[in-house]
Amino acid sequence: MRLLHKLIMQLCILILAATAALAQGKDVEGGQDHPLVSRYPGSIIDKYQFAEFDEVSLPLGKSNGGKLEKLQRLEGKITHISYAVPAGRSILEVYRNYEGALRKAGFQILFSCVNNDGCGSSGPAIWAPAGNEDWSWGAGQRYLSAKLARAAGDVYVSLHIGQWSSTERGSAVYLYVIESKPMEGDLIKVDAAALGGDISSSGHVAVYGIYFDTGKADVKPESDAALSEIAKLLQQDSKLKLLVVGHTDNVGTLAANMDLSKRRADAVVQILTTKHGVAAARLIGQGAGPLAPVASNSTEDGRAKNRRVELVQQ
Repeated sequence: MRLLHKLIMQLCILILAATAALAQGKDVEGGQDHPLVSRYPGSIIDKYQFAEFDEVSLPLGKSNGGKLEKLQRLEGKITHISYAVPAGRSILEVYRNYEGALRKAGFQILFSCVNNDGCGSSGPAIWAPAGNEDWSWGAGQRYLSAKLARAAGDVYVSLHIGQWSSTERGSAVYLYVIESKPMEGDLIKVDAAALGGDISSSGHVAVYGIYFDTGKADVKPESDAALSEIAKLLQQDSKLKLLVVGHTDNVGTLAANMDLSKRRADAVVQILTTKHGVAAARLIGQGAGPLAPVASNSTEDGRAKNRRVELVQQ
């Protein structure tokens, strides 16, 4: 009887172990490989995130004291996949396979680092919704950024591989695929009546329909609708004079953001005066940089709200 009980217990343990192994062998619900970059054989997806349009900061230089010496802000469709690699495969082997596959597909390696030689002991997450990615891999880590130029829009890859200190556990792969694409426009409507109402009630109004490329002050063509409504507002009220104030998030240095916000404000003023015939004396461009946030800069949603142009009644 005791022998039978022992056999039953052993059988239960085996069943539980098999069940756990089966569970560990399944991808997280909704997880799937990106069509441009396949997984290392035997890997399991343990985290999957996707955004139709968002922003990332792609590492392009060494990490120095937890800060990257160089990075590139990108906007577009973002896929983040975290893989658990089978045990017994070194991070070098996994890295070389990914690197070779990317080169074969036409990707250009923009930056790479290994362990503390450039990767550093800490670094920022490239995409805020993914949380704070761990860059402290005492047993080893490798990283690369790559780019594929194509007519449909450039594709960027961020690949980070870290080895757990427990060697019987496989390495972790953090893969980001960023497909450059313009944001879907015409989702926010700006009209002269609404602008005038906000200015009358509060003395200022934020305009989110004026667009710029990251780090640049050139007004993009899709801003025409919002600029036309601002011009209409000024035409309807001939006595109205406005401060056109540029605002940024807090990414980058204060000096750079102050300069950028002023140049963006001046660019808006120039279009209103040259293209829409608004008298230059009625408009003054100013830059507030990150000094007047309307939301927290700790999230991408908050940073997007802080990047704006405001019209302030003089």
